[in-house]
Amino acid sequence: MSSLARRELLAAVGALGIGTTPFQRALATSAAQATTDTITPEMVKEAEWIAGITLTDAERRIAAEALTRHRRRVAVLHKLDLGNAIAPAFAFNPAPWLVPTPPNRGQVELAAAKNLQKPASDDDLAFAPLTTLAELIRTKQISSTELTKLYLARLKKYNPALLCVVTITEELALQQAQAADKAIATGAYRGPLHGIPWAAKDLIAYPGYKTTWGAKPFQDQELKVKATVAQRLDEAGAVLVGKTTLGALAMGDVWFGGTTRNPWNIQQGSSGSSAGTASAVAAGLVGFGLGSETHGSIISPSSRCGVTGLRPTFGRVSRYGCMTLSWTLDKIGPMGRSVEDCALVLAAIHGFDRHDAATQERPFQWPAKVNFQQLRVGVVEGAGISDNDRQVLANLGVKLVPITLPRSTASALMEIILDVEAAAAFDDLTRAGVKEGIGLWERIFRRGRFISAVDYLSAQRARLLLMEEMAKVMEHVDLYVGGADMTITNLTGHPTICLPNGFRNGTPTALTFTGRLFDESTLLAVAKAYQDATGHHLKRPPLDKWIAEKKNAPQP
Repeated sequence: MSSLARRELLAAVGALGIGTTPFQRALATSAAQATTDTITPEMVKEAEWIAGITLTDAERRIAAEALTRHRRRVAVLHKLDLGNAIAPAFAFNPAPWLVPTPPNRGQVELAAAKNLQKPASDDDLAFAPLTTLAELIRTKQISSTELTKLYLARLKKYNPALLCVVTITEELALQQAQAADKAIATGAYRGPLHGIPWAAKDLIAYPGYKTTWGAKPFQDQELKVKATVAQRLDEAGAVLVGKTTLGALAMGDVWFGGTTRNPWNIQQGSSGSSAGTASAVAAGLVGFGLGSETHGSIISPSSRCGVTGLRPTFGRVSRYGCMTLSWTLDKIGPMGRSVEDCALVLAAIHGFDRHDAATQERPFQWPAKVNFQQLRVGVVEGAGISDNDRQVLANLGVKLVPITLPRSTASALMEIILDVEAAAAFDDLTRAGVKEGIGLWERIFRRGRFISAVDYLSAQRARLLLMEEMAKVMEHVDLYVGGADMTITNLTGHPTICLPNGFRNGTPTALTFTGRLFDESTLLAVAKAYQDATGHHLKRPPLDKWIAEKKNAPQP
């Protein structure tokens, strides 16, 4: 039997649902000894203990015949060019019990700041929140071109130390900035993102530039499509200045160019996988950025780098044109210097997209009209919420309510679902034997092929039970604080925002707020009130210190 035939045989058995790594080894031993492409009853018998079943001789013959036929069907499937972009013919809905609403994007307004003046220094301008930058551009105190050139210069200056940008899109940025200035000069102001430089995590496709996915096998990849989020930001008049780094295929902060650094301590990685976006925003290299999250990839680097990161409700924002890791877990969200910055970006990018079947059109209101005295904010028991943070929240007028989150199955469900969907999304790599330049994914993709379809669907069914448990928790609160619950909420699809709440040993600490499904308005209102009351987000990392230390370090 050829090596290709053996691989197809293993794939067929895995697809039928009797596959794990030990089973693979047992079957591989038999397959290696086989002289034909036929699966035999003896091969089935050797693997029964792994499948958890015992068959009779007659049943083994039937199974062997069925597996042989199925292997041929899988061989036909493998001839199709599915790649990473083709989604399954179904979509995950985090709230199947919610009645669909008529198309309504909601109302979003930015209150004009009174007597706002241009900052005295370039550093002050670079670290200004999006809200300030928007007002300065609207009132023509600065031009988009001026701001874009400032950020381009900072990207070039600090990226060698931070390794946070794969590609600086200078030509495009200057063209977009000049177009923004011309439009604003004629009174065609598009809103708070018009003329604001931003950065895209480099799994977000933009024509004319590489989309590397952070992985060496794809470092020269150019995709012809434009991601929906990039298209919507183009329409809002934003200016793309760079494609930021991500860990290889969206894991961690190590990419083919090195390790992306935390601007607060460049001896430390920035965490991942939205590593470059978090680092660039924290360092004042862009006005805002976009990241993505499957299992912590917005919240974790936002926490490490001291930026404000929003993971929206699953289905809020289109993933079209973005690398797929998991069709039922992936989410795109904004990362900025303030809660309101994230709100304004979400307002531009959310909504239904015919290219992404998971998207829903749900209204988003900003600023949110909420009565803090009527809000119930859950405090997760054992989450370690400090007395100071409790007091800040109590001072807002909200009622603090102790809650307990469901935890029994979340970790197991996440591993099964993510392993299988990621293995399917990158099945072409596994079958081609690609192992270098993709980090730990090679072993994950391989093991994902040997999780049965039955077990995968059972995990999705158990996921619905977890969603129902979370729905019961959320009946008693409008949102909750803390919880270290990235596994639970990524499975259930709830929105979470992460923001700095202090420092430990010179690096930021963070606090998370999690809201009801599709209720980012209330979630962000409370997070903004907390942020305004504490001011932790206004601190800046010691960038020039790191630059000086690097220059003065002994050369090897």
